[in-house]
Amino acid sequence: MDDLTTEGSALPIAPIKEPPNPELSSVKRLLTLLDKTAKSSRTYGAANPVAQKFFQQLFEGLTVHLGTYSKLAFLVQRSELYFNGEVVYRAEQGSSTESVAFKLYSDGIRELTFLEGLPAEDLSFLLDSLWGSLDPNEENDDDIVTRLWSKNLSTITVVTAEEIAKASTGGDVFALPTAGTMEAPESSLRDLLDREQAKARKEKGLGADGSSPAGNKTASGGASRFQSGHVGYAVTETELAELVREIEAESTRDNTTYLLDMLTAILASEKSAAILTKLLDLWGNVIGSLTAQGKWVVLESVLGLLHVTAEVRPDLGEDQKTQLAALLDSLGRPERMKMIEAYLNRTPGASTEGLPAVLLSMTSAAVPALCTLLANLETPAHQAIAAEALEALAKDQPDHLLRGLTDRRPRYVKNLLTILLKWNDPRFADAIEKLVRYPDMQVRKEVIRAIGIFRPNGNGMKLITFMNDAEESVRFASLKLLMTGQYKASYSAWSPLIATDTFMDRTLSEKRAVFLAMRATSGDEVIPYFESLFTEWSWTNRKKKEELAALAAEALGKLASPAALMALELGQKKGGASVRQACTAALAQAQRQQPLKQAAS
Repeated sequence: MDDLTTEGSALPIAPIKEPPNPELSSVKRLLTLLDKTAKSSRTYGAANPVAQKFFQQLFEGLTVHLGTYSKLAFLVQRSELYFNGEVVYRAEQGSSTESVAFKLYSDGIRELTFLEGLPAEDLSFLLDSLWGSLDPNEENDDDIVTRLWSKNLSTITVVTAEEIAKASTGGDVFALPTAGTMEAPESSLRDLLDREQAKARKEKGLGADGSSPAGNKTASGGASRFQSGHVGYAVTETELAELVREIEAESTRDNTTYLLDMLTAILASEKSAAILTKLLDLWGNVIGSLTAQGKWVVLESVLGLLHVTAEVRPDLGEDQKTQLAALLDSLGRPERMKMIEAYLNRTPGASTEGLPAVLLSMTSAAVPALCTLLANLETPAHQAIAAEALEALAKDQPDHLLRGLTDRRPRYVKNLLTILLKWNDPRFADAIEKLVRYPDMQVRKEVIRAIGIFRPNGNGMKLITFMNDAEESVRFASLKLLMTGQYKASYSAWSPLIATDTFMDRTLSEKRAVFLAMRATSGDEVIPYFESLFTEWSWTNRKKKEELAALAAEALGKLASPAALMALELGQKKGGASVRQACTAALAQAQRQQPLKQAAS
């Protein structure tokens, strides 16, 4: 055939180039965006700004396309996607298994269609289903078709290989060799399948909606626009309620637990030494994160796992074993303890479930850091937990606690005293007795209690030192021990106290307790002083001195020694009226006690 020429020239006319198909170009652009969105989601996660940017561009472009052409349908092959017979997407060399086409094809999807009105939520769900990035709280082991079927999306339809196989009578599953199948201008496999199903229903005498002539719908009738090809099952109300409960239970699964399960599986099975080294480094980050967030129960579980790792994995190399030991010791380091302190002090009502076990899992090397933690915690409940851990871990190395007794924070010192008292070791008595003048009253009371435990008898000089304490309750705590008769002290230890004029200004109950303590610790040594009270005449403070004499008579009556009785008789003769009366009453009391003492001896 001759070349075409113009009228006045021999030059050939160039063949007219067909204009580009705008719909085809739009589809190619959309699939390019789909591929970028999928890759960015896999690489950075769906929440990453880059992934979100590509997703938004894809959604906006798809919305415009569907608004113009009402739907977008393409056939799926292993490495390509086809639109109107042309390849509009092809996987890159060497990455076919990660391509959009392969993911759809491997899960049995042979055609995917988007319909006008597609919401962003449906598109997001499709992409999440495609790459398994659904809610990590839920276990999503289903294939893509099952996930889409469960949502029953109205704007996304698929044709599966199963549907095509059921509709085919033989040969290629993509061919529907029914007479006249391709005569009508169906635009997709879905149209072909719908036509085949309508024909099959007609041959069986069923209505267009899947109902029999009697009006009963078949299992295929009344299906939603989303056709999955899955066979339905009858579900009772009880079974449905159970499914709902299971779904709710899966939905509440903790993300952290899910992640740790994955890391545990890797730790139990990984053979590569390099990967194990990286994994143990990652476990260190996990411990730090759980500590900072106060997730003590999970942290306890992690530490338990790491403790048995060496037994479960005897094939670990020496480097990994050293790394594992360092990992377990890391919790007792000052920086980790600072995390615990910061979380507990800044979190009102912080849960401490699992915290005692976490602290007790530490080694004795953590004692100095634990002491610092105990000193800095603000809540008594939290202090009690740290003290319990110190009680268990520091028993063989109490020096850190003894040095802490010089701290000027009373609550810390009281907690240390509580721990030392529980250990009940008399070696601590000397260090504790140095606190007799500690500024805090409660600490001084604890010191007295400690003396009573560590030195239940013997020299009472340290206890007498408290008689000059500014707090009456502290003085009474000391007197209570001195009156037991288990301690001894000479009269000279008491004389500086009773010789002062201020002594007479103390309460009657305290003066009585002092005289009884003097009688219990010094015995007959106090008699000359008591006799002087009986016979002394004074024009000043006469009433208070008579009061002292009466208290002295009471103390001698309880002493009831021969020398004490003689002193009472002297007071009965030479004392004033009130003194004579007190001495007479004391002698009567002493005489009543004599049979009891004789029986006891």
